[in-house]
Amino acid sequence: MRSVPEPSGVALLNPAADGGRAAELRRPVEAWLARNAPGVSLLTPQSIDQAQAMLLILAPRTRVALLGGDGSLHQLLPSLMRCGHRVGLVPVGTGNDVARALGVRHLPWEESLDLALHAATRPVDIGQVEASGPAGNDARCFVSSLTVGFDARVAHRALAAPGWLRGRNRYLWATARAWAELAPVDLRIWADNRLVQEGPTLIASLLNTPTYGSGIPAAPEARIDDHWLDLLVGGDIGRWRALPLMLSMLKGHHTRAPQVALHSCRKLQIEAGEPLAIAADGEPLQSATRVTVHLLPKALHMVFAEPL
Repeated sequence: MRSVPEPSGVALLNPAADGGRAAELRRPVEAWLARNAPGVSLLTPQSIDQAQAMLLILAPRTRVALLGGDGSLHQLLPSLMRCGHRVGLVPVGTGNDVARALGVRHLPWEESLDLALHAATRPVDIGQVEASGPAGNDARCFVSSLTVGFDARVAHRALAAPGWLRGRNRYLWATARAWAELAPVDLRIWADNRLVQEGPTLIASLLNTPTYGSGIPAAPEARIDDHWLDLLVGGDIGRWRALPLMLSMLKGHHTRAPQVALHSCRKLQIEAGEPLAIAADGEPLQSATRVTVHLLPKALHMVFAEPL
């Protein structure tokens, strides 16, 4: 039987996660905390701004058990990083690709909450992106992925998917809806100041986790704590050649395709002749013609399911 100190810190539930279904966990989580961690309070902010404010008034490096998904973590990153909070993720969102990378995706919420409050944390890397376009600059951080072009349009549409669609089905629905917009765009891409792509490009996705889109293994070798970002590039691929490629992505077989390349980097630059759709962790950014990304190593401490 493990010997652990009494947990301290807070649990924060995003009631809007998973299309609002996470709100149903409020009373079960309160009851669990009363039995298992009576010193831990449950915060249930009604907006992201309120959640940010709650995190900012906590003592630095507070243990935060975050009940939400990739979107919740992404939107709270500014406060979590600024205060150096230690984060345990309890995956009750839609995509949950960060939870997959941490090994907690398939745990019952009670078990992942116990880990979030008790287990040691390890540093993970974060991506920092600045997107420049006609509307100005948009700068933020991401944990799992940055997508541009077609992949980003799919992510945008997934946010508007019907509430009864969950997990990967939301992204398959969004892909079908975005199919009419599928067309390569002219890009120039530099990875660590080396030109790796110039010309028509269908896919340009930067991953810090092995999966995106609720479990699609886009960069199977990516690791959230290896101090590298993994760039997936698909070149001049037409609509009907793209269909078998995207089907192969569901099983991670796309890396064998001759028109697909993977690169590891710590800095990425993208230039486009026209404004591109962009999404970070599935959340939309403003469209841009220039994108710059830097790796921030060991920028956040998080709980993994498996010890070192």
